[in-house]
Amino acid sequence: MHDNVKAIVEYFKSGIKPAGEPGRLGVELEHIVVGPHKAPVAYGDEHGIAWLLEQLKADYPQTSFGDAGALIGVSGGNKAVTLEPAAQLELSAGPYEDGEEARVDFTAFQHEVIELIDPFDLRLVEVGYHPSAKAEDLPLIPKERYRYMDEHFAKIGPYGRCMMRGSASTQVSIDYYSVEDCLRKLRLATAAAPLFALICDNAPTFEGEPSPHHMMRTKIWRECDPARCNAVPGVLSKNFTLEQYAEYILSTPAIFYYDEEGTAHPSEQTFGEIFADRAMSQSDVEHALSMFFNDVRCKTYVEIRPADALPLVYVAAYTTLVKALFYFDESLDFLDELFADVDEAAVEDAKTELMAHGYDAQVYGKPTGELVDALFKQAHEAMPPGEAMLLNPLEQLTRQRKTLAMMGKRR
Repeated sequence: MHDNVKAIVEYFKSGIKPAGEPGRLGVELEHIVVGPHKAPVAYGDEHGIAWLLEQLKADYPQTSFGDAGALIGVSGGNKAVTLEPAAQLELSAGPYEDGEEARVDFTAFQHEVIELIDPFDLRLVEVGYHPSAKAEDLPLIPKERYRYMDEHFAKIGPYGRCMMRGSASTQVSIDYYSVEDCLRKLRLATAAAPLFALICDNAPTFEGEPSPHHMMRTKIWRECDPARCNAVPGVLSKNFTLEQYAEYILSTPAIFYYDEEGTAHPSEQTFGEIFADRAMSQSDVEHALSMFFNDVRCKTYVEIRPADALPLVYVAAYTTLVKALFYFDESLDFLDELFADVDEAAVEDAKTELMAHGYDAQVYGKPTGELVDALFKQAHEAMPPGEAMLLNPLEQLTRQRKTLAMMGKRR
């Protein structure tokens, strides 16, 4: 085995949790800060995002810095506040036992931020795309990584900059207990990803206009850079291996990499070419994995990425749905049966149909509503009733065959 294939595989394996340990959930929610009339708020504005991070330092004492010492992140305890490329404010927190635990923590964070920004007529919004601005009008924060990514994506098409500057998501991470469990969850979550994207569609606007179709963030990510987005190649095969995953990482252009002194270098070479003559360190592996934006990706956990940024009651509902579907043997068996014949082509077809037709689409040979109802039915069967109640806000939307994006357009 090539040393760097082994280095990546061993990194994945380091995430294996002991059998019998309760499944926990990591949650990331990206917020967009806006001013009056939903006007953009930039990093360097008088009461902009840099100022906001400075105010949060008292409660989040660990700090991280970008170019020329610019403050770009604060953290403390089980929470980290970081910035996406155009100063979307992300809270990453956990691990949590359940969605309610996450909701309580995220609510406390939002209240803290709102107290700080409210006197200046600013507010937080949780939507999948900036509610008023065009991507080109949103400046990048001073962070080297984002400059390199911006230059790279600009060569591929119009959507890379939309992804970086305009979009915002909810991401839920889950544990795995063996290599087989990891691969199974990657496969099943990838098959479920288009349905999750519809259930959590919350982008009523795109580039300052009503979104032209459902699931605008899915369109953005699909076109952003196909070499590192969409499904991990081969992941839907039951014969897929972590070694194949590692080979995929090594065979993709790096965008940029860090040398042994920690200096960043832009590069269109693959990671395999860059590290042909030296072994990847753990930080090299972590950087390489961070340059992939698949619908579902592996680090030392499985990260499920298709959901738009959501209001907190929906974050709790979605987190609960993920827990119910991926932490119970009977739910995994159910998903195995539901998605038995799904391959990469079917996933891409599902995205196309759902973007065009929403709940009126046929997906994987069945009506979309029927599939979504089946997911929630299984979630209720897996969860104790008290916890299953958290599903209600999202489930009610799906029963009406509506999305938050559809409701936002009407408003």
